Amino acid sequence: MSQPALDRHLLKVAVDVLTTPYPYVSGHVARGPDDTDITPQRLHPAFHGALDWHSSVHMQWSLVQLLGQTDAPDTSEARAARELLDARLTADRLAVETAYLRARPSFERPYGWAWAAMLGAAVRDEATWSGAMAPLVDVIADHVVGWLPRQAYPIRHGKHQNDAFALLLFHRAFGALGRDDVVTAVTMRARDWFAADGPASTADEPSGSDFLSPALTEAALMQAVLDPGDFGPWLERFLPGLGEGGHQHLLEPPTVLDPTDGQGAHLLGLALSRAWQLRALARSLPDARAGILQRSADTQVAAVLPAVTGGDFMATHWLVSFLLLAHQF
Repeated sequence: MSQPALDRHLLKVAVDVLTTPYPYVSGHVARGPDDTDITPQRLHPAFHGALDWHSSVHMQWSLVQLLGQTDAPDTSEARAARELLDARLTADRLAVETAYLRARPSFERPYGWAWAAMLGAAVRDEATWSGAMAPLVDVIADHVVGWLPRQAYPIRHGKHQNDAFALLLFHRAFGALGRDDVVTAVTMRARDWFAADGPASTADEPSGSDFLSPALTEAALMQAVLDPGDFGPWLERFLPGLGEGGHQHLLEPPTVLDPTDGQGAHLLGLALSRAWQLRALARSLPDARAGILQRSADTQVAAVLPAVTGGDFMATHWLVSFLLLAHQF
């Protein structure tokens, strides 16, 4: 499939899952007997569909990314994507989302916050969407700056609460948005939490439902927050031998026995997040080692691409975003 054809197909996949209201997983914490209506469109008028709140957010981010790179903005797929975004990213609908996050400062912390910040950054040049998103992004910025000093230890596992992943997206998104205060807070916390780490033991990666490599995610974050002259020695200490036979299992596609199981399907995303991070780390390694990491990334993407483009809903409702990370970031 050519890249333009793939982009159009991914737009269709994303629109299809975003307009699939059920199954639905709610993270809503009821405050009393009158607070139990979790109808998706009522509770989250902007961010419903695609199984859960964070997936709805980042699949809309995927639509924005794909619209920005399409060579054919007038295709039926592109028109459907823009119509969906026009309907969801309105001031009225996002005001409901903003009020919800303001009232519940731990909701979707930190994974959903990070993706919402990424969506805000992605639409920054689209006046209508960015204006509607701005209050939500401001609430998330306030939440991030308030939360980081209160958490003593980072969460390091390979799922949604992995703090290195969130900090990496925050650093990118708020940097693009010109929020130097948030970038500074993220940079300081990343250095506090991770600068002294190493060597990493990766023998227990992956766990059975990881979609992130804790080691590679941390390394990609430190690449973003350290000066290049400091990052090289840090990486050699943290992942010694990467690209030279060390940590070889991180370079091989994970085994996925049941891609229709929600937790098992996480391992499909692991291949894509590894590909993203290996390509990033390759930029800091000598040519021979960089080539090995690049080839591993290509292999891992190829291994799971069919599940992204035509797999079960438990894969398609979120994997487009991670495929875009693997190719673009």
